[in-house]
Amino acid sequence: MDTLATDTLEWRVTGMDCGSCAAKVRGAVERLPGVSEVDVALMAERMRLRLDSGQTTPAQIERAVRGLGFGIAPKGAAPERPRGGFVLPDGAFPAGSGAVAADPPAEPPPRPDAWYRRSKGRMLLGTGALLALAWGIELSIGGPVAHMGFVVATLLGVAPVAWKAARLARAGMPFTIEMLMAIAALGALIIGAAGEAALVVFLFSLGEVLEGVAAGKARDGIRALTDLVPRVARVEVGPRIREIPAAQLVIGQIVQVRPGDRIPADGIVVAGISGVDESPVTGESVPRLKEPGAEVFAGSINAEAELRIRVSRKASDNTIARIVRLVEEAESARAPTERFIERFSRYYMPAVVGAAALVAVLPPLLAGGVWEVWVYRGLALLLIGCPCALVISVPASIASALSAGARHGLLVKGGAVIEAAAETRLVAFDKTGTLTEGNPQVTRVVAVSGSEAEVLRVAAAVESAASHPLARAIVARARDEGLDWSGVRDAGAIPGKGAFATLDGTRWTVGAPRLAESAGVMTGAAQAQVDALEAEGRTVVTVFAPDRLLGLLALRDEARGDAAAAVADLARMGVASVMLTGDNARTGAAIAAQLGLSHQAGLLPEDKVAALERLKAEARVMMVGDGINDAPALATAHVGIAMGAGTDVALETADGALLRNRVADVPALLRLSRAAMTNIRQNVAIALGLKAVFLVTTVLGVTGLWIAILADTGATVLVTLNALRLLGFRPG
Repeated sequence: MDTLATDTLEWRVTGMDCGSCAAKVRGAVERLPGVSEVDVALMAERMRLRLDSGQTTPAQIERAVRGLGFGIAPKGAAPERPRGGFVLPDGAFPAGSGAVAADPPAEPPPRPDAWYRRSKGRMLLGTGALLALAWGIELSIGGPVAHMGFVVATLLGVAPVAWKAARLARAGMPFTIEMLMAIAALGALIIGAAGEAALVVFLFSLGEVLEGVAAGKARDGIRALTDLVPRVARVEVGPRIREIPAAQLVIGQIVQVRPGDRIPADGIVVAGISGVDESPVTGESVPRLKEPGAEVFAGSINAEAELRIRVSRKASDNTIARIVRLVEEAESARAPTERFIERFSRYYMPAVVGAAALVAVLPPLLAGGVWEVWVYRGLALLLIGCPCALVISVPASIASALSAGARHGLLVKGGAVIEAAAETRLVAFDKTGTLTEGNPQVTRVVAVSGSEAEVLRVAAAVESAASHPLARAIVARARDEGLDWSGVRDAGAIPGKGAFATLDGTRWTVGAPRLAESAGVMTGAAQAQVDALEAEGRTVVTVFAPDRLLGLLALRDEARGDAAAAVADLARMGVASVMLTGDNARTGAAIAAQLGLSHQAGLLPEDKVAALERLKAEARVMMVGDGINDAPALATAHVGIAMGAGTDVALETADGALLRNRVADVPALLRLSRAAMTNIRQNVAIALGLKAVFLVTTVLGVTGLWIAILADTGATVLVTLNALRLLGFRPG
């Protein structure tokens, strides 16, 4: 096969209002030859698939989707309005071409039209007018003329539904709400229930419109994130300032941000000092002081003074864009509950259709029942058979939870992660940068065979190329004291243990005391000093050559202010906590005692993985780390959460990220996950409960056709509105 013929293509599909809509789109395209790995995301309005263009072209994909009444446009292009109702023959619309990874357009996509301007809205108004006219005729004239009015209202209202049902049946999907609706309405006409048939058509149109409005509200949470980034940026061009579209900014440009302006791009402050409100991005309400060298995020608000910022990421890759992309992509990571319900619904609808057929024919044939009565009840059962409410019950809740979390700096990669997080019974924390500030300070320098300045100079030389917080603290202290360590060479790392480099012709090593002990250079007096410093909760590193111990450095990293309260909060939720640290046992014990949790110390990266494997055998484990040094541990736990304010690793490595760098956001994330799962259970109960009740009442003849249609569309609206409650959830 030609390798160029198979590609991953992506489109935006408009007009999808419920889970069954997404299933229809998926079913229509996955039957085409050369199509595989079809992923249709309802809330993101996205369709992605693998396509062998030698068998099926992108234009044929688009015609198949338009044939069902949905709008479709390649990624990056302006969205297309859904067709609705009758559709023109294939080829009547210009075909687009799939795109693999187009950058977002400079302008935001247009807002959806008001409900009454859409095809479903016009259908509702039309069927409502026809029904009102028929009722007017019945009240004023009555008799056959009124009956004909209801017949006309039914036929005109059901025609586009029947047309779409036929197209879906041709695409291999006979069991759809459109097909059931058409059969029920036409069947009611045949048995003489024309007035009720017209009412059912109107209520079906009303339900379709309400579903669309509810789905639009659910998407507003994601759309609001995109709106945070200003559309115009003020760029420094020589001595002048020019305004350009923010989407056209390139890395390295300098932008001016005035007090009160939103920051147009991720970047680094190069001039000015000001408080910046990052709440639109991280949910943190207290403005943070930004000065030259500080990182800022697109969408944040400059509160006090003018800033000049060097752009560090292009528009399609800024923090807001990546958060939006993560939230949208998360819809594809479906929860196990959602996958189960989707499998269940495939058998549920045919089973109900079969039951409706039996209800319609068995009583008249076996018990002498009246055909009109039992056919009517069978038709009502048909309308109960559509699983729209059940199918959307999970994704609607997940989408709302993801949006609510994103607004509070809690990023989660999909429903599978939310479900796993809700079951968490043990949280394992890394220490440095997670439970502690990640900003250690050198508190003492102990010279063993040289001067304190020499100890600090050699340590800084060895650690000058490292990025670990301890290394940065050593280099910063040496720089503050004006020491010079030029001439360092052959630097390298000893993973999980230390670092080495050559300075002034001698190979020096900086690492944990056990490293010096294994090298045979640790003295008894030095070990006693190490023990005393570690008992005070300090981290000790040794500086040594192959033949001698040069000295010791003691560092201290203070616990985060909210760490102890967060651990206590987890305990109240029935979740245990443990600290996994590579630091020494005494320092680990001191920090653990301060925060009130158990600990395991002296762990290398592979030891943390082994520890997590043991913990996983006993409970559902969430690992929280800095997203850089703890990648293996994050991948090992049932759920891995990275602490990091917008870093690439924090957003892309783990199962989720806490943008505000707050330990308190760990219990907040668990509360959000548990609330989402409670909401899902409520939705499933609503969807199945309403249908169960009306199934019984319909068979007993208590309720009829118009109540049956409310059991479907009404339940769909109810579960969507219930899911929308999560948008207002405050997890912290």
